[in-house]
Amino acid sequence: MTSRANANRRRIMDVALAELLRDPDASMDQIARAAGVVRRTVYGHFPSRDALIGALVDDAAEAVGQAHATALRGVEDPAEALARSILAVWEIADNYRLLVSLAQRSVTMEGIRKRLEPVRRAGAAVLRRGLEEGRFASPLPPDALAYVREQVLFGLMEAVNDGALAPEEAGRSAAVTTLTASGFPSPEAVALVAKLP
Repeated sequence: MTSRANANRRRIMDVALAELLRDPDASMDQIARAAGVVRRTVYGHFPSRDALIGALVDDAAEAVGQAHATALRGVEDPAEALARSILAVWEIADNYRLLVSLAQRSVTMEGIRKRLEPVRRAGAAVLRRGLEEGRFASPLPPDALAYVREQVLFGLMEAVNDGALAPEEAGRSAAVTTLTASGFPSPEAVALVAKLP
């Protein structure tokens, strides 16, 4: 793609995300109008609405992966690494949480989870290290704990979407919940998460 085509594609995706978060039923026509392009331009990049949503989910998964990797860099303590990674991932996930609900119709949860597999594997490595070092104590193996960690995030995204939890509380709640689910003592989990930026 040329740099202009890439810029158009990026603009369409950014506008589409904003439009779909505002109106989950937004049509390709609405997205084209909001992006200031003709419908043919949108279809030139994305052959269908489902393809556009799939591209947005790919974008979200990539952003989550980058945030996760950045949060782990240079952190030796597995408990702190786990908490930092959840807080970093939540910042990204919170921006996309309505998209996840929307994407379940076209991309499916299985498709979303497949895209998050690299993040899950990296999370399992942190959990494995924590179990081996005695920082975590769980009857579950690290690979299963990585699924628990993922489901805590998805569950809290839905709780925020349904109004059961304020978005500003969810990231820290997710970090504390994931730590305690991994067998880290609750008071220590609360104190650790509270001291992180």
